[in-house]
Amino acid sequence: MSFVTQLVRRLRYGAPIVVVSGLPRSGTSMAMKMLDAGGVPIVTDGIRTADESNPKGYYEFERVKELDKKDGDTAWLADARGKAVKIISFLLTYLPDTYDYQVVFMHRDIDEVLASQNKMLVARGESGGSADDGKMRDVYRQHLDKVERFLRHRACFTSLPMKYKDVVEHPSAEARRLNEFLGGRLNVEQMAAVADRELYRNRKA
Repeated sequence: MSFVTQLVRRLRYGAPIVVVSGLPRSGTSMAMKMLDAGGVPIVTDGIRTADESNPKGYYEFERVKELDKKDGDTAWLADARGKAVKIISFLLTYLPDTYDYQVVFMHRDIDEVLASQNKMLVARGESGGSADDGKMRDVYRQHLDKVERFLRHRACFTSLPMKYKDVVEHPSAEARRLNEFLGGRLNVEQMAAVADRELYRNRKA
């Protein structure tokens, strides 16, 4: 999107909504915590609390889960302008183009994502294992390709891809990238301090 187009849309639709997205267990909660530390207002309701799988919190907002429903709830989006909200990648395509969105899209090795998801299921006493990992790996790859095309061809979206591994291993550099993408007014030092190597627990060998 050109600068002129961005300016016109900003005047028409107001401040963009910062959307943190990605597959489940791809580092979206960490990215939200970085934005929170950097000074971005956060949209969250605190209903889902921290646990063993995510000891620093999920930063979720329950109304997001209604986006794909018939007559889905989008009224809250107006108040989300200028703030950050976490929206799983499978729901991005349901966002209306009557707002602008700056999407911080978290990427993580799919095998690590699957390992983290399986571990979470086991911790909850649910089924978990690698029996369907091959099928899910293909589903996730196709989904990510589809979302990438979707974001690229919609004027209401600008996006910044961030790799979970890079954020954990090079937090200062990635915090600077994130700050630049969002206009350069955030506390980079505080954002970089959020990355915690100890929580990179399903690292691919």
